[in-house]
Amino acid sequence: MAIVDLVMPKLGESIMEATILRWNKKPGDHVKVDETVLEIATDKVDSEVPSSVEGTIVELLYNENDVVPIDAVIARIQSDGAANGVNDIIQQSVPNESLPGNTPVSSNLIDEEAAAADVPYQPARVVMPKITGSRFYSPLVLNIAANEGISLSELEHIPGSGNEGRVTKKDILQWIATRKQQPATEVTAATTTSIPAVTSAGETKTALAIPVSVPDEAPKATEYTGNVEIVEMDRMRKMIAKHMTESKHTSAHVTSFTECDVTGIVQWREKIKNEFEKREGEKITYMPLFIEAIIKCIKKFPWVNASVDGDKIIVRKDINIGMATALPSGNLIVPVIKEADYLNLTGLTKKINGLANAARSNRLKPDDTQGGTFTITNVGTFGSLMGTPIINQPQVAILAIGAIKKRPVVIETEQGDSIAIRHMMYLSLSYDHRIVDGALGAGFLTAVAKELESFDSSRTI
Repeated sequence: MAIVDLVMPKLGESIMEATILRWNKKPGDHVKVDETVLEIATDKVDSEVPSSVEGTIVELLYNENDVVPIDAVIARIQSDGAANGVNDIIQQSVPNESLPGNTPVSSNLIDEEAAAADVPYQPARVVMPKITGSRFYSPLVLNIAANEGISLSELEHIPGSGNEGRVTKKDILQWIATRKQQPATEVTAATTTSIPAVTSAGETKTALAIPVSVPDEAPKATEYTGNVEIVEMDRMRKMIAKHMTESKHTSAHVTSFTECDVTGIVQWREKIKNEFEKREGEKITYMPLFIEAIIKCIKKFPWVNASVDGDKIIVRKDINIGMATALPSGNLIVPVIKEADYLNLTGLTKKINGLANAARSNRLKPDDTQGGTFTITNVGTFGSLMGTPIINQPQVAILAIGAIKKRPVVIETEQGDSIAIRHMMYLSLSYDHRIVDGALGAGFLTAVAKELESFDSSRTI
């Protein structure tokens, strides 16, 4: 029987790591093909990792809450079927820089050690998979830190631009460049931490002592007075907080407002909703009508369907509409309708309902939250008249839909002005003022309002 390595799957183009939430199996448990072995989470969506073979769990290489790079071996399974009649170990090659630890040892270690005697000396590579602290550091970052004499406590103070605040190679090199321009600061007390170094022959030796600053006193815990309840943020709430803060720091936010008369849409939906549900098996909401209007206006104002990369403006030709969806937990997620401009109203309705139901039942796939180019959020669902939404990076605009309310409105006609009760709604567009000026932002917003007001209430579906 063969030993098969279970690796962390790639869950999207921009996702390079995942957090292990829960192991559903333990060593010694039997697992079937496609049976869930563990549950994982990324900064986009939670997911399950199934077994690729039927067999017995031999070893779990990571613990719950560990952050694991993609393609890293996370478990080993002894399959029930024979592999070429021998007990081979099936392994997947993973670059050293992407592995946080648990590097398999070659069965030919003795031969490799003998061959290494003839190899010229090379500096030892620092291997430190994980340290005690609030962040994970890749072996590459730790190598640079060791070579530059950066202490572990100093690493904790380096701002990280990676996932969940992780320090990247660019971050640490920039920190080093800045530090060299500043005078050295005195350290009140210090100790040293030895880091194991792995030589090319596979030997582990103690090398490279990194000084670690020791504060005189441990920081005091914050004390809260009065009658309070302290609630720890869950993982998703922490990510939402991080993304919202980063968006404000990245984009120059401006918000424009307008209102529109959606009486024709309200009356049309009331007229056809029962027949539509009976025929299609789906309830038609206002959202597909709003998205249909937005798509038409994006084609007239393509720069709102863009992103910024340094000094470059990336105008997206695909129209992938993200729709902010509230979860039962109170958190927020943004599933994406891919190529929304190719769907008719019935197709949009089914896609929207499917993604919303999958989000609320935690059945979204990682790809369902990737690739958005423009986002819409319906703040009116919760009774808000209007809102100032935060841009969903790396997009440059987000449209908020307010609650539909009956109000007396002045109606202008050829016969004169009159006052009538109409269904009115506020729209608000937050946009990145780095590339979307007020004229463009207001022009797009006004176009959406006019598109909704000119809705053909006699159309069939």
